[in-house]
Amino acid sequence: MAATLKPYLNAVRHSLTAAMCLQDFPSQVVERHNKPEVEICSSKELVLTPVVVSRNEREKVLIEPSINSVRVSIAVKQADEIERILCHKFTRFMMRRAESFIILRRKPIEGYDISFLITNFHTEQMYKHKLVDFVISFMEEIDKEISEMKLAVNARARTCAEEFLKRF
Repeated sequence: MAATLKPYLNAVRHSLTAAMCLQDFPSQVVERHNKPEVEICSSKELVLTPVVVSRNEREKVLIEPSINSVRVSIAVKQADEIERILCHKFTRFMMRRAESFIILRRKPIEGYDISFLITNFHTEQMYKHKLVDFVISFMEEIDKEISEMKLAVNARARTCAEEFLKRF
């Protein structure tokens, strides 16, 4: 892990751990319904203040806690056009398979690349610290994956250019 990435991930870890104090809270509007309050925002008093942990203007995490759910939105580092395209393709690939990841949302919040929704049911079925570890490891791995894909694209482009220029 890079020296500059460690404090950023630690800040995200501590903020997310603090926001994971979730409890079962049925709807105040409809009887026998239990919807994530962070998604429907039916009452202002049930949604807490959002927290933004930012490494720079392009790389940040938005943590939106409420009484029974937490929405975590991640903006991934995108230095150039290739990284922007690779990030878009990779996150779109992941979001199409959201049901396999359980906490992954199908559509990210505007301004962010990917979002997770963790409800009180998830924290009852899974360990809270393991959910936090999953989000942190996802943040580490997505940077590595995009960097590796960028290197592979550049290597392939170099090989194609060499083959093309051999004819001249």
